[in-house]
Amino acid sequence: MTYIILSVLCSVTVAVLLKLAKRYKISIIQAVTINYLTALFLCFLFFKPDVKLIDAHAPWPIYISLAILLPSIFLILAASVKNLGIVKTDIAQRLSLFIPILAAYFIFKENFNPLKFVGLAVGFAAIVLTFLRKSDNNQKNSRWIFPLSVFIGFGVIDVLFKQIALHKEFPYTTSLFIVFCLAFIVSLIIVLVMVLIKKTKIQIVNIGCGLILGLFNFGNILFYMKAHKALANNPSTVFAAMNLGVIVVGSLIGVLVFKEKLSRINYIGIAFAICAVILITLSQLNAI
Repeated sequence: MTYIILSVLCSVTVAVLLKLAKRYKISIIQAVTINYLTALFLCFLFFKPDVKLIDAHAPWPIYISLAILLPSIFLILAASVKNLGIVKTDIAQRLSLFIPILAAYFIFKENFNPLKFVGLAVGFAAIVLTFLRKSDNNQKNSRWIFPLSVFIGFGVIDVLFKQIALHKEFPYTTSLFIVFCLAFIVSLIIVLVMVLIKKTKIQIVNIGCGLILGLFNFGNILFYMKAHKALANNPSTVFAAMNLGVIVVGSLIGVLVFKEKLSRINYIGIAFAICAVILITLSQLNAI
């Protein structure tokens, strides 16, 4: 369970860093660029990817799609944390697991048991209740777009990573290294364009934040993979503990540390989110 706890803490820390970015006037795109450079170096150091295996037969369309989506979703994640806080953003990110589940049913024709259907229904109810606000202000209502984009974005990314895992001839860690490399290139191009049109300047503080962000972002991936390896016979335990851990710890930090305001309905939504993860986990155990 140590690896799961470390993975949860790394995941929530990323959200906390994004929350603090506005306070210290951090350029998110610059930090994200350095984040991928850091993750790239750590991936090479820990996973020893064999890039010689990558050739024209590799799933390049998926690699390129992820390279564009990953930096984009990081920017959206930062905007969601800034506008709606850690609690709602973390829940949107964790409930994005329903998109690959739906893809498994509608695209890959996977058989579902009744418990999984109930879990999905509870999950969608959780989404509505968690983000419900008592406000007629159009500007505030428009903030829905951020967690909704986080929900869809992370869900699509999860589906794409699952597609990469199906290519057994290319080790997953090697594919991960290629994706980080391409994501860094995409992010760097954006930064250079912004510098050339004089909209921003490269600052040391952004580089420092990016290094820290990359360390925790990679730590989340590393410890999650180690948890699955350590509990190879209990993947559902890792799945449930990780998602529940992020929802609970993220909610506690958001409410207690950053004083994020939630309504009674929002708290009910958080409870529904926890129930949904438990139901999905139980449905996977029943399917074994």
